[in-house]
Amino acid sequence: MMNVPKQTAQVFEILSKGQLINSNCTDELERKLYNILDNEEHYDNLYEYFRQINFTLEKGDGYYHFSRVEAKADLERKIEQAFKWIDILEFFKTFDNAFGSGFRFTPSDILVQLNLNAELKTKIDALKRYAPNKTKHSEVLAKIIGDMRSDRFMELENEISDQYKVLSSFRYLEDLILTIHITDEAKNEIPE
Repeated sequence: MMNVPKQTAQVFEILSKGQLINSNCTDELERKLYNILDNEEHYDNLYEYFRQINFTLEKGDGYYHFSRVEAKADLERKIEQAFKWIDILEFFKTFDNAFGSGFRFTPSDILVQLNLNAELKTKIDALKRYAPNKTKHSEVLAKIIGDMRSDRFMELENEISDQYKVLSSFRYLEDLILTIHITDEAKNEIPE
């Protein structure tokens, strides 16, 4: 019998929803689960345990997540989601190139920059496709931030000042983009 920690069900509950467990989260339970996963013996046992039910426990730089072999329809949905993340990442990096794990911001900081930065305004207008029925920049931004919160890439750190913190899992998005390679053949096929 495999020796798995008593928090295995809690780990599964979070990761099976496609969410991530972060090292720099302010939530004490999530940090505790991260520390359990970060223990090499626990990780090895949980890796084998979850592998038996077709989930692969993956470790990133400051976060953990599940991966699994997907059907073609699921892959297409994931590709669409990846395009959304790329657009969102590009928006936040345009706001501030230092935007990444540990970065803190308020939506009002971004809204002020929208009035000063035409490129940022163009990028938020492009994000409207991910925020149906939202026309104001503040509404689109709220929807995008809400999506990033529910996907566990950022969290509301201070309700009074409306300050958000970017979680370690944001590196997952950055790594995703870094793994995309466009060959010279593909570049030639892209219409200009």
